[in-house]
Amino acid sequence: MSDLHIRIDGVNKVFGAEGREVVALQDISLSIARGQFTCLLGPSGCGKSTLLNAVAGFAPPSSGVIVVDGRPVTGPGPERGMVFQEYALFPWMTVEQNIRFGLEIKRVPAAVIMQRVDDLLKLLSLADFRARYPKDLSGGMRQRVAIARVLALDSPILLMDEPFGALDALTRRNLQDELLRLWGEMKKTILFVTHSIEEAIYLADRIVVMTYRPGTVKRDLIVELPRPRDPADPAFNLLKRELGQLVMEEQQRHHHDELRMAAVD
Repeated sequence: MSDLHIRIDGVNKVFGAEGREVVALQDISLSIARGQFTCLLGPSGCGKSTLLNAVAGFAPPSSGVIVVDGRPVTGPGPERGMVFQEYALFPWMTVEQNIRFGLEIKRVPAAVIMQRVDDLLKLLSLADFRARYPKDLSGGMRQRVAIARVLALDSPILLMDEPFGALDALTRRNLQDELLRLWGEMKKTILFVTHSIEEAIYLADRIVVMTYRPGTVKRDLIVELPRPRDPADPAFNLLKRELGQLVMEEQQRHHHDELRMAAVD
């Protein structure tokens, strides 16, 4: 089996009709290795989520190709599991029912479902909440359920769209540590969207900084800091300043673009 898991080759994405087109992604090419934890980093409007949705198969590129395990992506597939910021849980189902749902749709044998759900409830510290409904859970617990539901399908690729963005700082760090533990144990390939520089450095093997619209690759770097990483470490903060400068350049370009458009209007 090849070490190359995801190949993004010359991807462009254009929204709108002719005359009012917006170029969201422009000539993006990336090769992502099996088991690599990659973060897409950049300000709002840089196309991070658009690229993630293209890899997921939800929104095909206007041109270019995305290939997973040697096969072109033509739509959603079971080898790619998606975790959203909004949890996307069924409110009328319990924690256990939410986790079971995808397995039941796939007609997995009942005994296998029971074992897999029990294992995930323990793995994500949800065993005491299996009969609870989403409305009875904190934001952090809901996101644990959302992650468990995707892990239940055993997709080798996890696509995560700012999954911790709505959480408080302490819960966010706890779930970051939980995700790193799961990644270490399960050897998943993770493509993770964030606008937090610290989160990207804390989590990723590799950080791809994207430009403001049209989204292109501004910097592609390997994070060589040893794990576990300490945000108070001088090397961590040196990299944080370097990335901060890159992201700030794109935020300023975004601001100047908004001022120019306002002047035209």
